[in-house]
Amino acid sequence: MTSELSAPPILSTPAEHTFNEDPTSSSAISQPNRPHRSDRELYEVYEIARTASEIQQNGWNRVALQFPDAMLPDAPWVVGALGTELRKGQAEMHDQNQRLYILADTSYSACCVDEIAAEHADADGVVHYGRACLSPTSRLPVIHIFTRQALDYDAVFESFEREFPERAEKVVLMADVMFQEHVEPISKMLEEKGYANVIATEILRDPTGTIPNRKLITSDTSVHLNEYHLFHISTPPTSLLLTLSSRLSSLRIYPTPSSPYTTASEIPDPSATPGLLRRRYALVIRFATASIIGILVNTLSVKNYMSTISTLKNQIAAAGKKSYTIVVGKLNAAKLANFAEVDGWVVVGCWESGLVEQEGLWKPVITPFELALALQGDESRVWTGEWWGGIEGVKAPTTVDGSDAKLLDQEDTAKSVPEEVEGGVDDEESEPPEFDLRTGKLISHSRPMRVAIRSAPRSAPEVDAAGLSSNQGSASSAVAKRVVGDIALVNGVASPGAEFLRSQRTWQGLGTDFNARDEEDEEEESAIVEEGRSGVARGYTVGEDELRT
Repeated sequence: MTSELSAPPILSTPAEHTFNEDPTSSSAISQPNRPHRSDRELYEVYEIARTASEIQQNGWNRVALQFPDAMLPDAPWVVGALGTELRKGQAEMHDQNQRLYILADTSYSACCVDEIAAEHADADGVVHYGRACLSPTSRLPVIHIFTRQALDYDAVFESFEREFPERAEKVVLMADVMFQEHVEPISKMLEEKGYANVIATEILRDPTGTIPNRKLITSDTSVHLNEYHLFHISTPPTSLLLTLSSRLSSLRIYPTPSSPYTTASEIPDPSATPGLLRRRYALVIRFATASIIGILVNTLSVKNYMSTISTLKNQIAAAGKKSYTIVVGKLNAAKLANFAEVDGWVVVGCWESGLVEQEGLWKPVITPFELALALQGDESRVWTGEWWGGIEGVKAPTTVDGSDAKLLDQEDTAKSVPEEVEGGVDDEESEPPEFDLRTGKLISHSRPMRVAIRSAPRSAPEVDAAGLSSNQGSASSAVAKRVVGDIALVNGVASPGAEFLRSQRTWQGLGTDFNARDEEDEEEESAIVEEGRSGVARGYTVGEDELRT
């Protein structure tokens, strides 16, 4: 006789994973303080009329709509309202239907335009909603809809008056792009209240400006920002806090409920930014002794990111270090931990996404600006408090005489043997030893490329009767052709990665038959490298032939 179960068996699916509720619901969707807005309010917030007008003027037929997580609940409504508005003007502008696509999960940072996801939809352009870093795009045109957010002017004035009771204080008034339309009216209100030294700002698409993407509205050309305080409406990103901390006298923040970064109970303390900068400098000191540097690509949309990668390679090579370029999508500690041989990472991204929080990461992750400091010698490295997070402003390395440094490619590395000085010691060997300033330990491989050059044999290769050098008959596909000193060589060029595989990897494969093979046996031929698929998922290209999926 069987009895009914009074409780689920131990191996059954837990109740919280049934399909009655979504176990992975977005935190943005479940925000308890999310205001309810009518259709008329949403029509104004998302600027439906302006968006439809610009889409029709640009002649876009396939449009990608990119939403941050906090605005995803409104995405279906926006698509419906925007589609209705487009159909109204369809007869006048175009005799064809526009197709709208929602881009939800961005490939990298939500502040950047996701051109990769838009290309999967074969979009003609992108409409980016909400907070934006305003970095120039590389392939697709974009319409920025910052959204129109309400603001209580009286509450802003009360907060401003508490922070600056003296009417003669010099203050720069700035707001997040979502609240930019309120800056000018608040500035006029403050002027009427007796504040005569308040300078308003307006949006100017220039991430490298003294105040990123902002222009001071003043006729005075001799303004010294270090004499001014900053009053920022809405919580700014940490990268902006660090950037402005050394450029203005002090920072003040007026929090808003619509901030995409923090809630009202999580307002960052601007006075803590010097401590954050000191921690960034500690990462620079830790990074200074890194021998293998990973160039971490955190964007595929920001203009000139490819040239920045080349410049970073030049800088690293000029310092005698090895670099590898890695693309992993959205960053997390587990992904970066797969590359154990990399001593540190430098991020290629916009001025906001270039700052990666160090929590949970095993190796330091720094910005290109910090990399330039780390590659300098201990004698010339000076920390002034300046900081920058993006790829803008990255300059090619220069030599002592001021000329551009040349990238050390394989051929140059093999030929660039240091000159000997008196006593048979070369310039590299006469340099003082390097120590880790944090631990005091001697670092012998902080410049592996120069170490390999120093260890390379100076004598000419042996030549047999046939006139061939002794190493010309060896297989060029070997991972490590020879080992000189402490660094393995690949085709005669130093390779710290091959050295890591040779000396530190403990796993030797699934079987031992190959590893136990005598050295005199014929080496196994390497597999032929063939070109694989390229392109986006909707239409791959294989070699010269096209394959549609």
